[in-house]
Amino acid sequence: MHMPVLHKEHFTGRDFICLQDFTPDEILHMLKVAKELKEEKKGGTSHSILQGKTLAMIFTKSSTRTRVAFEAGMLQLGGHALFLSNRDIQIGRGEPIKDTARVLSRMVDGIMIRTHSHQDIIELAKYADIPVINGLSDFLHPTQVLADLLTIQEHKHRLEGLKLTYIGDGNNMAHSLMFAGKMGMHVVIASPAGYKPDAQVVAQAQAQAKQYGGLVEWMEEPLAAAEEADVLYTDVWASMGQEEEAAIRMKAFQSYRIDRETMERAQSNAIVMHCLPAHRGEEITEEVLEGPQSVVFDEAENRLHAHKAIMALLM
Repeated sequence: MHMPVLHKEHFTGRDFICLQDFTPDEILHMLKVAKELKEEKKGGTSHSILQGKTLAMIFTKSSTRTRVAFEAGMLQLGGHALFLSNRDIQIGRGEPIKDTARVLSRMVDGIMIRTHSHQDIIELAKYADIPVINGLSDFLHPTQVLADLLTIQEHKHRLEGLKLTYIGDGNNMAHSLMFAGKMGMHVVIASPAGYKPDAQVVAQAQAQAKQYGGLVEWMEEPLAAAEEADVLYTDVWASMGQEEEAAIRMKAFQSYRIDRETMERAQSNAIVMHCLPAHRGEEITEEVLEGPQSVVFDEAENRLHAHKAIMALLM
């Protein structure tokens, strides 16, 4: 049985909360491990890297890709995953997060949490003695971006020098994608003025990008932002928990859509990405989502391989 070259020494025991916490070299190493694990899986090689280890998965937000990727990934790595909704554990009945963190630290080897409050993830990591993985908060979605970078690498064979344009809400996806700037990429966020990404995150991402030869910027005009893009990316206009704002958002985001016109502004070989679920006809047209330049299902599959790399390195 071939084992991938893990080189865990810089990773073991660390949390995965934001891409900001990792150097470009560390991110490239994670991508390399993800690629190797993917090739082995396709080749029918099993890898019991996390034999006998357990991941606790706390979900206070529903999920398709995050849950399946972590649960199936843990099994494929030889370990076990425990699904814990807030109906299953005492957090839902008011137990402090710091108590849950300390109890789980004595029983399992890692915690993945997908929740609304980013502060809850920070607190969980503060009190846990084991790696904490941010499976999504309302503020950041870093595990998705690792899968996105893997997908871009596969289709473009590089990250450095590429232009990635994200069109839509300045949400957790926009925040996390901006940290791809430090991979030497030019990241443009196009959103309405009232829905800009958090100014502090923009400043942090810009500073990191500058340090590594990348660029991060915000623009209001979506078609101008799409000019010469190598990667076009979008997300739903109203995320989970924003349903009551949907009508207002529908109006505000009317022109923030990846359609044929947007595609014509980008490079002729641009790829189209979406973190899913997609609302066809809103942020992306059916024609583009199902078209030859769409890589959204490769991207969804890569959640599995990227998440396995995170777990294999940290746990």
